[in-house]
Amino acid sequence: MTIRVGMIGAGANTRLKHIPGLQAITGVEVAAVCNRSRESGERVAREFGIPRVADDWRQIVSAPDIDAVCIGTWPNLHAELSVAALRAGKHVLTEARMACNLVEAEAMLAEAQQHPELAAQIVPAPMSLPFDATVGEMLAADVLGELREVVLTCTNAAAANPSTPMNFRFDHEMSGMNTMFMGIYYEMALRWLGKAPAWVRADAAIFTRERSDEAGRMHPVLIPESLSICGRYANGARLVAHFSGAETSAPRSEIRLNGAKAGLRLDLHKNELRLGRPGEDEQLVTIPPEKRGGWRVEADFIESIREGKPVRLTDFATGVEYMRFTEAVWASWNAAGAPTPI
Repeated sequence: MTIRVGMIGAGANTRLKHIPGLQAITGVEVAAVCNRSRESGERVAREFGIPRVADDWRQIVSAPDIDAVCIGTWPNLHAELSVAALRAGKHVLTEARMACNLVEAEAMLAEAQQHPELAAQIVPAPMSLPFDATVGEMLAADVLGELREVVLTCTNAAAANPSTPMNFRFDHEMSGMNTMFMGIYYEMALRWLGKAPAWVRADAAIFTRERSDEAGRMHPVLIPESLSICGRYANGARLVAHFSGAETSAPRSEIRLNGAKAGLRLDLHKNELRLGRPGEDEQLVTIPPEKRGGWRVEADFIESIREGKPVRLTDFATGVEYMRFTEAVWASWNAAGAPTPI
């Protein structure tokens, strides 16, 4: 049976990954597209040979010949579109981040739970996919010993220049509480550890209070450009995280797990996993090809539809977990760094 997918939103990742990925699967048809304008939708349709262009997303959600919906919009529409699609009996694949805030995320999860026969998937944080299985095996084998620290770092110069135009990552109306790469890095740590910290403390800064859009209109910036987080897991391990768009020196991108016996460092610039022990130099962890995961988002989504397989990366329940963390960080920041339970 052919599975017909309707695309709502056709941004860069949708055009790069989702549309080609779906079209490469036998028995899957990308049957319709709706973008921000009719003109941009028609451009996407011509580029990918999509037979139908919709003027309104409701035309895709209500269409009887559409089986599944792929949502490629900014986070501000994820909840409304996901809930509507699930109520209409459509399977849902939505771009990350899950929603603008925890209330929206919980509404999405509640609706998905009302329709267990439908696949409801969020595009997963992709950077750790080649390493996830190996990290999981090392943790299960107690290679690190008792976990002491979880360190998340992602810095760049994306917000360093005050003249950088307003975009959705700066725009609270579009992105809600999602802040830089915080949610992606936290999702990867959650994937490895399977647990959230008990509480967090956060401090943040916005250095450029207004930014201009392409038409010269000024907009307030409400999303932090620099964010530091401390937290504590139930076993006593510390969470230490720093995210910054104000890094004018070399960018940094890594996850560290420091244990009593050894530490792991995933360097996401070099795509290398390294193991260090006290008194020894770090060693590159060699991962056999058969253990290296990769991008399977569209294939996993279709398998969940066809075979009823549970969504693993990333289901709506996991999305709610990282949105709960996101909201706790914002609550602590706005309470001058007061500890906030998760």
